[in-house]
Order: sequence, then structure tokens, then C-alpha cells
Amino acid sequence: MYMDIATLVVVGLVIVTALTFDFTNGFHDTANAMATSIATGALKPKTAVIAAGILNLVGAFLSTEVAKTISGGIINESQVAIGPEFIFAGLVGAIVWNLITWLVGLPSSSSHAMFGGLVGAVIVGAGVEGVNFGMVITKVLIPALISPIVAGLAAFLSVKLILRIVRSINEKTVDSGFRHGQTVTACLVALSHGTNDAQKTMGLITLTLVAVGVQPSGSSPALWVVALCGLAIALGTYTGGWRVIRTLGKGLTEISTPQGFAAEAASATTILVSSHLGFALSTTQVCSGSIIGSGLGKKGAKVNWSVAVRMAVAWLVTFPAAGLVGAAACALAKTGIGGTIAVAGIAIAIALIIVHLSHRNPINAANVNDQKDVKINTPAATTTPAAA
Repeated sequence: MYMDIATLVVVGLVIVTALTFDFTNGFHDTANAMATSIATGALKPKTAVIAAGILNLVGAFLSTEVAKTISGGIINESQVAIGPEFIFAGLVGAIVWNLITWLVGLPSSSSHAMFGGLVGAVIVGAGVEGVNFGMVITKVLIPALISPIVAGLAAFLSVKLILRIVRSINEKTVDSGFRHGQTVTACLVALSHGTNDAQKTMGLITLTLVAVGVQPSGSSPALWVVALCGLAIALGTYTGGWRVIRTLGKGLTEISTPQGFAAEAASATTILVSSHLGFALSTTQVCSGSIIGSGLGKKGAKVNWSVAVRMAVAWLVTFPAAGLVGAAACALAKTGIGGTIAVAGIAIAIALIIVHLSHRNPINAANVNDQKDVKINTPAATTTPAAA
């Protein structure tokens, strides 16, 4: 289908921005798969992020059910005119929120940031009727409430069962055995993350192509879209979201290898089942719920509830906060190609400021496990010097 130059530029900008979001999703969510394995020493930090990146790429090719939910369900593209600039604005909202929460080491939901940004942008650009709120509730919000509870309960019961089974076995033998087991379960979480989170960006790019008439409504992502999104999230994962890894691995509870194994197994199972059903859940919430459940499952283990509460507040705030940024971005972007380019410039400036602030409190593979009782990191905090 013919597109004028302005539309072609905006579509290209949407695709680049979507892949940028996918990249931030990858480094923000590396912790979901690898935080517990890194915390227990089951995997070396660099080995963990390499494995997570590869398996995220593989997972991206295994399912497109979540992508179909986004490209043909969340937005009523058949009832109202959805411009590509709306999707671009929504992605800007998600990226800005991802970077802010990464800066403070807060494992918030990249998925909810994306949905919030998109909903806010579409409401401003096309009106309330542009959003299918029934689908948002059933496919996004309800799974967000249920999935961490299910994963946490599964991890809690698994830890109880495991510790009962191995209570008469030498502690060193148990630790060694579950270290090997964690290698498998961590890789399963990374694979399942690819089947769920990579799909979301595929769905947005497909929705953009539907909006400009390149693809029919409800169609599956093209192979090139799947490949690009898989590569973007894999590269993001490989960079390692060390700030968030520290919070999940050391900030919630002190994890032993049996607990880490149980948490990862519960997370992988929950995410894979949800991906099969087309639920665009938050893998961050699932993995956080599993870690808390594994902490509660071991007698004498302590959960850092102050960190857990901060995370819960971030989960509640993510959707509307990203929505407000997406709405503001859309109000400017819909004025024309100049407004869209202005939004891109503002977003780049914000990203550069956040990256600059991160250098004040650098965290990397060398110091990610240094602190035992980790608080949420703030830009003003000071720790060991290293590259972010």
C-alpha cells in the first residue's frame, strides 16, 4: 500500500522506538530470569546474561499468541482511526518509565508500562472508544493480580516440599545439586520470558502496520518482525540490568539454592502457561511473587517487606504513570511530523540524563552481589565504583 513520506517516516520511527523499548525491556527484565541464580552463585553473572539473551531470542520464535492479543485486541483499530504516531507516543511513555525505574533499581513491569503508555496515547489521540477496556481487564489487569499470587504460592509450597525431602541430606550435597538444577530452571525462565515479553513489541509493530493498511486487522506478526524483536530483547538482556538484578536477588530475601530452584520453576511454569493462553502478564511480577513465596517457604528466612512494598507501589503506579507520559507525548505528536520529531528529541534528552545519573551509582557484574541487605538504589547513593 502507498504511504506518503510523512507517514513512512513516522512508521520507521515507530519501528525503531519499538525495538528500543524491546531493548530496555530486555535489560530491565534480565533479573526475572537470572537474579536468583546469580545471588546463589549457581551461575556467574556474565554467563547468566549470555544464556538469558540467547534463550530470549529462541523464545521469541515459539509463540505469537500474546502478540495477537496486542495487535488485534487491546486497541479498537477497526472502530477508530489509530495513527502510527499514537503508538510511537505510547512507546515513549513506556521507555521513559522503564529507564526511571531501572535507574532506582526498581523491578517494575515493562509490560504495564507499555500498556499504560499505549492506552494513554490512544485516549488522547482517538478518544476513550479507541481502547478495548474489556480486553485490557481480562488479558492484562486480572492476570497481573492473579499471576504473582499463583507463582508465589507455587514457590512457597515447592520450598516446603523440597526442604522436607532433603532434610536428612548433607547441606553441601543439597547446595551442589540445586546449583545444577538452577541452571536449568533459570534457562527455562529466560526462554519463557522470550515467549511472553518479546511478543508485546511484535504486537505493537504489527498494530502499526495494521494502522497504515500494510497488514489486515488480526494478522500475525511477519517473520522479519519476530526476528528483529527477538534480537532486540536478546541484546538488551545481554547488557544485564544489574541494578534490578541486585534488588531481586539480594533485596527481597536471602536465597538459598533450593529456594532459587523453586522460585524459578514456579515462574517459568506460570509464564509459559500464560503465554500459551495469550495473557500479556508481567513477568516481573511473576518472578517477584515467586521469590517472596520462596522466602516465606523457608523457616527462619526473612522477607524485606519494605522493598516488597515499594515494588508493589511501583506496580500500581506504572500503568497510570506511563499512561500520562504517553498521553502528553501523543498530544504533541499528533500535531504533525514536527511534533513527532520533537517528542523523539525530548525522549532522547531524558534518556541521556538518566544514563548520566546512573554513573553516580554504578552497578555491574563485578559488584552486583556485594551488598547483602540491599535497599532500592537512589541516584544520590554511592557504592563501589564500576561501569553501569
